[in-house]
Amino acid sequence: MTESVDVPIIASVVPAYAHPGDAGADLVAAEAVRIEAGARALIATGVRIALPDEHVAFVVPRSGLAAKHGITVLNAPGTVDAGYRGEIKVTLLNTDRDAAYDVAVGDRIAQLIVMHVPPVRFVPVDELPASVRGDGGFGSTGYDTQRSPR
Repeated sequence: MTESVDVPIIASVVPAYAHPGDAGADLVAAEAVRIEAGARALIATGVRIALPDEHVAFVVPRSGLAAKHGITVLNAPGTVDAGYRGEIKVTLLNTDRDAAYDVAVGDRIAQLIVMHVPPVRFVPVDELPASVRGDGGFGSTGYDTQRSPR
């Protein structure tokens, strides 16, 4: 089992895990915002953190908001670098074509996932080693564009 990582935080509401073993801790809105149909809004969370070096936090959508209301995080995953000390804000997008969505103070609006990220050295080479996938890109794993909806 991996040891936990201490992350210093200043927050009106500390992000919390809903269940043991969850990867993402819930971020809540620190302000009330109405997101019109098809619009986006930058929402304050009141959370500031100091990640240890070699760590990153990702702001990701909540599946329930997406499934029930069409609300997602626009730049998912939003990246919080270890050196950033400002407030974490969440850009929510309302994908619903007709209905506005009201965010209230205290609503769970996104999740925060903290991960270890080792330093990387990019090493210039003349040729890359072969792989099973090769240079196959979008659709290369067999997506059928002629498939009819179920």
